[in-house]
Amino acid sequence: MGQAASLPCRRGTTYVTELYEWLRTFMNECPSGLITLHEFRRHFCKGTVGNESAEYAEQIFRTLDNNGDGVVDFREYVKAISMLIEGTPVEKLRWSFKLYDKDKDGAISRREMLEIMQAVHKMSVAASLTKPNPLTAEECTNRIFARLDKDNNAIISLEEFIEGALDDEWIREMLECDPNTVKVERPPKGHILLE
Repeated sequence: MGQAASLPCRRGTTYVTELYEWLRTFMNECPSGLITLHEFRRHFCKGTVGNESAEYAEQIFRTLDNNGDGVVDFREYVKAISMLIEGTPVEKLRWSFKLYDKDKDGAISRREMLEIMQAVHKMSVAASLTKPNPLTAEECTNRIFARLDKDNNAIISLEEFIEGALDDEWIREMLECDPNTVKVERPPKGHILLE
């Protein structure tokens, strides 16, 4: 149940109060203390653009579920949310790499990249979350592979992913999981975490 994950190590009364509020809201929304894929998809899609975001929600859920047990507990959830809000660019890119590496083999294939790009593109267009990208998901995937696959082995390693994204603003914007896109933010008191 995600016990291998550890909570971010921050100190201070404000952070403790914030964690308590997140836990209270989490337990109110998920009394079992766990979020299933079905529940996550329902909340995520309600908070974004409905069924157009279902594929992306599934990939985010898979990435949140650190231990692969099919549920996300509070520890897994808050660790990811805290990192997406306050993490360094490298931490955010490491998390995004896991999002794109669907088969968890330590590398991103063109097919994996394209599937995520298509899901993100479909969701972004439906929600008008960002200014329209003139490139299709296929063109974005091709451009990213041309810039990141330095050894031309048809996969992107974690090192290539991070190094390339840090060196190229367009790629970083395309690859980094943007909390504003997925509506991840600190919950004001009494608000639902996943919306």
